[in-house]
Parts: sequence; structure tokens; C-alpha cells
Amino acid sequence: MRKNIVTWLPVMLGLAVLYVPSLYDLFTGIWSSDEQMHGPIVLGISLWLLQRNWAAMEAASQSQPTSLWGWPIFIMGLLLYTLGRSQDILMFEIGSVIWLLIGLALLLRSSAALKVQWFALFFMLFMVPLPSAVVDAVTMPMKMAVSYVAEHVLFWAGYPIGRNGVILQIGQYMLLVADACAGLHTLLTLEALGLLYLNLVRRDSTFRNIGLAILIVPISFTANVIRVMALSLITYHWGDAAGQGFLHGFAGMVLFLSALMLIIGFDTALQAFEATQKRRASAARQVSP
Repeated sequence: MRKNIVTWLPVMLGLAVLYVPSLYDLFTGIWSSDEQMHGPIVLGISLWLLQRNWAAMEAASQSQPTSLWGWPIFIMGLLLYTLGRSQDILMFEIGSVIWLLIGLALLLRSSAALKVQWFALFFMLFMVPLPSAVVDAVTMPMKMAVSYVAEHVLFWAGYPIGRNGVILQIGQYMLLVADACAGLHTLLTLEALGLLYLNLVRRDSTFRNIGLAILIVPISFTANVIRVMALSLITYHWGDAAGQGFLHGFAGMVLFLSALMLIIGFDTALQAFEATQKRRASAARQVSP
């Protein structure tokens, strides 16, 4: 234990010197907005995953050689940090920590250690801020699609609703489908939730893992539609103040709960389908001569 502390303490101090100012800028900047509020959550989960796999990483590194490939990766991470920090490119500045951690794992432990921690490092990608041009280009078509589906579902349910672009009018109220309700960041947050679920449950079935990974995208879209519909119904039945007040935050909880329930539901359905196929295959083998 003491040896590990001696080894990693300078590393942690060095990372703190580099990234504490960056984290301060994030917490007082974009991470304080509704669109980017998933950033601190992803960071916390990533650190928990690293700690959770730490003992397994140490065990996997026993008698394993370190890798000199860590040096070019580590240097690349430093260059990305320097460029991002000096030019205010958040994608490079924050994303550099992933490369630095990969390089440190190879230099101080082994490639086996990196294999143990791969998901925690991959999960950090979801906290890296994307360029605004990319976000804007993807967000508008997503908002249009979510608005379209929400309008048609509520109209089919008998509600007096119309749509003009991303503006919904239900009764006497008009609602703008904002980026926080159906934007790229929301989709990425739900994607992260689905991948975290896959990693934690650790199914031994390739079919279920691949199937659920593919379904995460439509599940995320459906959860966004449910949130917009919930906000529309709250506003229609209880007024604009309720829709923009506490119940707006409640609709955000509905988003994540509905996504989680859909993920679990589809996982259960895939399990049932796989079990049925196995029973049919077993029965076919028994009746065959």
C-alpha cells in the first residue's frame, strides 16, 4: 500500500496542477448550464469506475512489463493539453486527460492494467465538451425529429396541438423545444447511461450485449420524446408556470427514469427471446434422428 502511494502521489499532484484550473473553469462555465450538466456526473462515475477496478488492475499488472508506448501517448496528451489550454479549445484541454492516463498506465503498470481500466477511460469521453459547430449541426435535426414525433403522438391522443419547426402549441400555450430537452448533449448523456448499464450488469451473452448497444440510440430518442410530451402535458393541464418551474426539473427526472426503464425492459425482452430460441434449438435437436 505504501509503495502504491509513493508511486501514484506525484502523479496525482501533477494531474491536480494541470486540471484543477480546468475543472474550475468548467464548473463555473459550461458545466453550470442545463445542456452540459451531465459533465460532472460523468466525471464522478469515471473516477468511481477507476477506483472500483483498481485492485483488479494491480493484480493484472503483477509480473507484467511496462510499455514504452506510454511515452508517445503521454507526450501527445501533454501537447493536446498545452494547445487546448493556450487556445481555449476545451475538447483538446479536457480530452487530453484520457491520453495522459493511458500513457501513465502503460508507463507505470502494463498493457494488462490498461485493459482492466479501458471502460472507465472510454466513459470519460462523454464529459469532453464538443465544438459548438458540431453540437449545433446535430442538435437542430434532433429537435425537429423529437418535436415531430411528440406532436403526432399527442395529436393522436386527442390533444389540441400544432407545431411550427421546434415550437409546439398545445391549447393556448407555446413551448420551445430547447437544446436541453432534445439536444446532442441529452442524447450523449443517455448513451452514457446505457453503456454504463451494460458494463455494470456484464451479461455473458454476446447477442444481448450487441442488441442492447444497438438499441441504446432509439431508446435515447424515445426518452427525449417522452420528456417533451411530459412537459407539454404539464403545461397544458397546470399552466406555463408549472411547466417552467419545479415540474420542468421533474420532467428531466422522467427523461432518465424512462430511459432506464426502457433499457431494462429491452434487456429483459432480449433475454426472453434468447431463451426461447435456445429452447427451440434444443427441442429441434431432440426430435431430429
